[in-house]
This record gives sequence, C-alpha cells and structure tokens, in this order.
Amino acid sequence: MTLRRSRLLGIGSIVTALGLLVARAYGELPSPKVILTPDQVKWAPVASLRPGAQSAVMLGAPDKPGPYVYRVKFPPNFKVDAHSHPDNRTYTVLSGTFYQGLGDKFDETKLMARPAGSFYTHAAGAPHFGATRDEEVVLQIASCEGSTTLTYVNPADDPRTTKK
Repeated sequence: MTLRRSRLLGIGSIVTALGLLVARAYGELPSPKVILTPDQVKWAPVASLRPGAQSAVMLGAPDKPGPYVYRVKFPPNFKVDAHSHPDNRTYTVLSGTFYQGLGDKFDETKLMARPAGSFYTHAAGAPHFGATRDEEVVLQIASCEGSTTLTYVNPADDPRTTKK
C-alpha cells in the first residue's frame, strides 16, 4: 500500500470514527462494539441499484434514524444514474477505482477517477452519479444522519419501479 493511500484510508477512518463518537455522546449509536472480519460481511443485492450491485451493513441501519456505515460492491462496467440522498455522507473507496460525477444527468465527460484510498463527501440533496470500468469496486458509505434513501433524478432510472 502506498503512503498516500494509507494516509487517505486513515483520514477516512478518523472522520468516520469522530462522527460515531459524537453520535455515541448523544446516545444515538446503535451498538457499543462491532467487529467484523471479511468472511463475516454479509452481502446482499441492492434493490435501489441495477442487478449486480451488492451491499453490506457494517453498523446501524441506513433506513432508520441515527448513524450508519455500509459498503457497496459494484461489478465491472456498472453505471449508477443521477440520484441524491437526504443525508450528508462520506465515501471511502476501499478497492478499485470509482468514477464519480456531479449533476442531475449521467455524463461520462464529468466522471472523476476516485482510486482506492480516496475519500469524498456529498451534501444532502446534491445529485451525483457514478460508474465502474474494468474492475470491481467497493465503497464504504457513512453518515450520522440516517434514515437515508436513494432518489433518482429521473424516476424512469429507478430499478425499483421499472417494469421488467
């Protein structure tokens, strides 16, 4: 692991930990101690994303008030159309390179590479989109503000409502 990647992962971990400590001080942390090894992470399909994406809740419950941490695993050549969330979030790229863009419509020319170790944020309500290229990508997403949801800018992009 490069020194830069190590520092970025460290910064992301510190920010997440500080947020969780603040939540704990206010009595909002759902569990006092969580330890998960990679073989204990339970991946499941994500209804709000196209088939192939999987998520795993690490802490809390994203659909309930309070802090949460979860991971999303995207297969190669995966596209996430423009959407937003009601909460402020932090993102850490754990593996692969995620291509992320800002705006209310997917635009390949606006994608910015976020290699493993990258950390970034999205403000509540800010539309964004993303994609993977030739490799699997794992993101870790955290917030102290759940309950969250994913709302597509164009409702026709939502796989939860698209007829098959």
